[in-house]
Amino acid sequence: MNALDIRSLKKTYTNGTNALKGVNLQVAKGDFFGLLGPNGAGKSTIIGIISSLIRKTSGSVKIFNTDIDKNFALAKSFIGITPQEINFNQFETVEDIVLNQAGFYGMPKKLARERLDELLGKLRLEDKRKEVSRNLSGGMKRRLMIARALVHKPKLLLLDEPTAGVDIEIRHSIWSFLEELNSLGTTIILTTHNLEEVEILCRNIGIINSGHLIEDTSLRGLLSQLDSESYILDLENEVTDSQIADFPELKAIDKHQVEININKKDKKEKSLNSLFVKLSDKGIAIRSMRNKNNRLEKLFLDLISTS
Repeated sequence: MNALDIRSLKKTYTNGTNALKGVNLQVAKGDFFGLLGPNGAGKSTIIGIISSLIRKTSGSVKIFNTDIDKNFALAKSFIGITPQEINFNQFETVEDIVLNQAGFYGMPKKLARERLDELLGKLRLEDKRKEVSRNLSGGMKRRLMIARALVHKPKLLLLDEPTAGVDIEIRHSIWSFLEELNSLGTTIILTTHNLEEVEILCRNIGIINSGHLIEDTSLRGLLSQLDSESYILDLENEVTDSQIADFPELKAIDKHQVEININKKDKKEKSLNSLFVKLSDKGIAIRSMRNKNNRLEKLFLDLISTS
């Protein structure tokens, strides 16, 4: 069973804008799916239709095999959503915001308070439960929106830019929480402009542009389209130009770093493994290796520019 099944979805706004032009998209139960695209591509329209904020023009949407046109109340009960904009009452306390959301789903008070305690603990908001939400930092507000979305234990969580504007520590804590949540069975659909976030979290990816789904594949499958990759090698000790003179594929950045570009399509290209062995034979030890650029960024830009 798919968590989300979209068929021939179209949306034309009253001003004539064709936001969606026959999108077909399936997200498997338990997946962590990244929905990407430039501003105005149609991502928010899809999320809006799924969550009933936008009325579709035609097509069908099923959530865990429940058609939103035939039984929206049931379909909506499967969904939790965190929108990009902060949209809770700024004068309510943290616990009231979460408990009121539980009330919308008819949760018993005792169960709602148990979920409140659990979520505030996991999202590091337990000491803010009596705080008026307007006094929270941006990162705390983001975590509060996630807690509100999860209070009724939805099977499908929709995240629209969940870490926008938060610091590095909070971003990583949110990532860890989402990975744990997904490992426990919650299907997650993430829309974000942070491609590092997508590469860390998502297993499958859809890219939408100008109302068309132009890519729908696994993260691994998408990255396999890369013709070449550049890496930065951090070296254990200082190296001289003479030490790396025998390695024309290497470019010195400084005494502790070199850059290498690997052409993945060239079968004659020396492998990283063989290079590392030869460097070791020369007494050059590698401390760590990282991609020079985010691997998705070039692919994303190329796909958008050619679609």
